[in-house]
Amino acid sequence: MPEILTPQQLAEEGSKAFQKGQYENAANSFAAAAEGFAAAGKPLDSAEMKNNQSVSLLKAGDADGAFQVVAGTDSIFQAAGDIRRQGFAVGNEASALEALNRLDEAAQKYQRSADLLEEAGEDQMRATVLQSLSLLQLRQGKTIDAAYSMQTGAAGVKKPTFKQRLTKALIRFRPW
Repeated sequence: MPEILTPQQLAEEGSKAFQKGQYENAANSFAAAAEGFAAAGKPLDSAEMKNNQSVSLLKAGDADGAFQVVAGTDSIFQAAGDIRRQGFAVGNEASALEALNRLDEAAQKYQRSADLLEEAGEDQMRATVLQSLSLLQLRQGKTIDAAYSMQTGAAGVKKPTFKQRLTKALIRFRPW
């Protein structure tokens, strides 16, 4: 008789599979954890597991599945006043939209994510999101917007990494 795992155990199983690069297995574990948390009346934990499932699906090459899973989870965090996780959820949605080549929608979601993360005091994650926005804007041929997004992200970091300090220095000497 197979052992029945708790939602927390399923989440841990998903994390281990993700770290090993077994993205489909991770997505399945996170989906089961999301269902378990939902059944236990824990909507925030369920929404977080859906976000983990979305990232796993995106890594596995299933952008449509990633988008379907994450869509709407931001409103769960918003209703709970959890701005930080709301920002992450919107960022995950943006990544899925970008992978689906819905670039204008993705750019709007990246900007919304960055705004929420700034409000939550997540300067490092905000910088990462703005870097993703900048790269997307480059793909769209919007070089000035891309430079602005990169500069905004780098400027907002209180304790920049070496790479972020280098980016700041390069932006100061931009040729445009």
